[in-house]
Amino acid sequence: MAPWAVVFDDHEVENNWADEVPEAPDPEFPARRAAAFQAYYENMPLRRTSIPRGIDMQLYRRVRWGRLATFHMLDTRQYRDDQACGDGYRDCAAASDPARSITGAEQEAWLLDGFRRSDAQWDILGQQVFFAQRDNNSGPLTVTSMDSWDGYVASRDRITRGWLAAGVRNPVVLTGDVHAHWASDLKLDYADPTSRSVGTELVCSSITSTGDGADSASGSHPWFAFNPHLRFQNNLRGYVRTTITPGQLTADFDVLPYVSRPGAPAYTRASFVIEDRVPGLHQTADNPVPSAARTAAPSADPGQQTVQQETVRP
Repeated sequence: MAPWAVVFDDHEVENNWADEVPEAPDPEFPARRAAAFQAYYENMPLRRTSIPRGIDMQLYRRVRWGRLATFHMLDTRQYRDDQACGDGYRDCAAASDPARSITGAEQEAWLLDGFRRSDAQWDILGQQVFFAQRDNNSGPLTVTSMDSWDGYVASRDRITRGWLAAGVRNPVVLTGDVHAHWASDLKLDYADPTSRSVGTELVCSSITSTGDGADSASGSHPWFAFNPHLRFQNNLRGYVRTTITPGQLTADFDVLPYVSRPGAPAYTRASFVIEDRVPGLHQTADNPVPSAARTAAPSADPGQQTVQQETVRP
């Protein structure tokens, strides 16, 4: 039996909602949010402390696995400022406003205090949206997702500097949201290619959302050319398996060649190791899906496909 530590993102309520602001004006949004929270609580393994109270639900919390790991489960929806510059991918000065927060002040203080008190070998942030910077523009502009931590740059900086100031031994961020596998080294200064790695992010693909997808060569996504901290991307459906020991964390990015019909075999597409006290990813396996199992060719424009996959809703 495997334990579950669950947190919601946006689609349990509405696409890209932010605190009490829906994606589009809707007087019924508070009622929808309250009903969604109630349904979530009734159908997910949550403690009584998370019983919804109207449009509020206590979701952020800590789960300790002895001295080995502490899981800081975050909520980046209920307390965030509205997405800057109208959401989407933007070159947006407001995204760097230090007054903006994706966690809210109270949750941020709770997280930073948790870093200071932690005696775990591994501090894992279980949360919703992409933490590392992903610039999709090869030119002088920095065009990033306003729904991710890129839309709340100062908020990300405070959290990152917070785990450094606290001496967190091994910070690892676990992420979902973007319907594809990604892996990244985390930096203090993404504009400086020589900036040292200060943590690691593992991003899990969706189980079925966006359909079958397609395999592609590791490192072939065009954004890698101007985001050197990005280490892996794959657009097949699947999941990430992590094995945590005192000496290392191993991450296996498992994929299915198709999900549109039963019977798909699972493959470990890539594996990475994070060594104790050594921030950053070391790839230990790169296994393309066998050609006989493939059902689609990679997109001719993976960058545009990524933007559409994350921003266009049916």
